[in-house]
Amino acid sequence: MATVITVIALLFLLFVVLGAYATVKVVGAAKRGVDRTLDQARRTVEDHTLRAKSFTQPGPAGEIAQLRLRLRTSMRATQDALRSGVAEDESLKESIGLFERLSAHGLELDRDLKRLESEPDRATLAERLPGLRERTERITKSADSLRWAARDRAGRFAQDDLDSLSAQIDVEAGALRHWTTADPTPTPTSAPWPEAPAAGAPADDPTGSGSPWSRPAAEPTQPAITPPLRRPAYPWQKKPRPESTT
Repeated sequence: MATVITVIALLFLLFVVLGAYATVKVVGAAKRGVDRTLDQARRTVEDHTLRAKSFTQPGPAGEIAQLRLRLRTSMRATQDALRSGVAEDESLKESIGLFERLSAHGLELDRDLKRLESEPDRATLAERLPGLRERTERITKSADSLRWAARDRAGRFAQDDLDSLSAQIDVEAGALRHWTTADPTPTPTSAPWPEAPAAGAPADDPTGSGSPWSRPAAEPTQPAITPPLRRPAYPWQKKPRPESTT
């Protein structure tokens, strides 16, 4: 009895542990989903704010907003392209490693630009703009290069697969239409004419047509003189007396 109670207690404890683990996993997944949604909403709002500032604020402040918007758009597009492409092409893992190193520089530049948005000294801001513009150009150019290289690689694979598929379809279509390429049934032709008989050979064909069906049938040959019939000899007959030679 004690053994049964122990087994039941262990099973109950196991179910409790599994339930707690499943609850933690579900809550964690839900929290990550909420955080992802909040991050996406925050980025969307910030992008719209930067776009509005780039149009409404003239001078260095508006250009700072344009640089941030350009940097964020390029980095986000490259990140999405690499992450979606690595599922089909594992060689993009090295490209993702390079992009992560580039992202560190991009995040640092984004923080610098964000701090300068509220800079009251416009003269100092105008002095720093060329350097910020150059850094943004270098980072976005590298990100765009990685993104377009990944897209060109995926497009090349798709083109090669399409060419191979088209060739296979052409072969299959030709096999299905075999009756259009098969040789027609040969029509009977006339029999070849036999060669002329050799010199000295008997002329079996008096018409000279040479065709086998125009030659008359061979008749049995008859001897020129019919030999005399031999009469049967009977025992009561006398033998013929030989003629005298005198």
